[in-house]
Amino acid sequence: MDLHLLYIIFIIIVALAFDYTNGMHDAANSISTIVSTRVLTPKLAILWASFFNFIAFLVFGTAVAKTIGSGMIDPSVVTPTVVLAGLLGAITWNLITWYFGLPSSSSHALIGGYAGAAIAAAGSFGVILSAGWIKTLIFIIAAPAIGLTLGFLFKIATSWIVHKQKPALINKWSRYAQLVSAAAYSLGHGGNDAQKTMGIITSLLVAGGMLSSFVIPLWVVLAAQAAIALGTLSGGWRIVKTMGQKITKLQPIDGFCAETASAISIFTATHLGIPVSTTHVITGAISGVGAVKRITAVRWGITLKIVWAWLFTIPAAALIGVFFYSILKLFLPH
Repeated sequence: MDLHLLYIIFIIIVALAFDYTNGMHDAANSISTIVSTRVLTPKLAILWASFFNFIAFLVFGTAVAKTIGSGMIDPSVVTPTVVLAGLLGAITWNLITWYFGLPSSSSHALIGGYAGAAIAAAGSFGVILSAGWIKTLIFIIAAPAIGLTLGFLFKIATSWIVHKQKPALINKWSRYAQLVSAAAYSLGHGGNDAQKTMGIITSLLVAGGMLSSFVIPLWVVLAAQAAIALGTLSGGWRIVKTMGQKITKLQPIDGFCAETASAISIFTATHLGIPVSTTHVITGAISGVGAVKRITAVRWGITLKIVWAWLFTIPAAALIGVFFYSILKLFLPH
């Protein structure tokens, strides 16, 4: 086996490691509400989320993968080393924010690290393809706003529908409903986020001469879905605590509203090929649900801390990507 092929295989392993950390980092998004409302135990919640993370490829296409792999960075500048540096930038930022319990966006860490490495390789910002970036940057603002609005509206609507029912009955049926909403959210999470790794691996295969055009092989799809599902299985308890307990106190009906609002938002973005942050959406939805009770029911200080993590993610991951590329180019093929 020649060194070039070994290098490609190594980078694919790193990409799947990123996908794994994505699942680990974003496990909180999938299970925080259903755990905090005590509908499922943590272990059962993780199994539930992981299953729907994996089967997402049966529901969604690969539009997001195409945006990430060929719609954001000029393919002519992409080399295996650029891909590797970008992945290392994203993984490093994921681990930093995981350590501090900040639910930042793995998606934006990936595109930030990838862009930083590409800019370092080309020595110019001209490698950035504006079309793919515009819709992604718009959704940095739009995603939490949509989640917040839908969460707020769903909570009002469900409260009006059940206002004459006994609390015990409401709680009982809300718990069943939340199983469905958590499954839908996990399906959306697996569908949108795993595609980002598919896009990166496929762009690597094209750059490495393994593929003649950007067509995603089935084995790449299955590997990416399996990696994110295994990452979710590993949990991410620091972030679960932030998402499920620190933003606002949740009841089962609240969890149902937040997850349903998030699932709708993510399904829409995935259909449009937009690499949306599932973290942004669920945080906005939880805040919107909590705000229905009263504005002070949401711990806006925690939310603001999360927002700062969002704002720093792309530039921070990009700088780390630049750093890794600068080091790797000294020892590896450009």
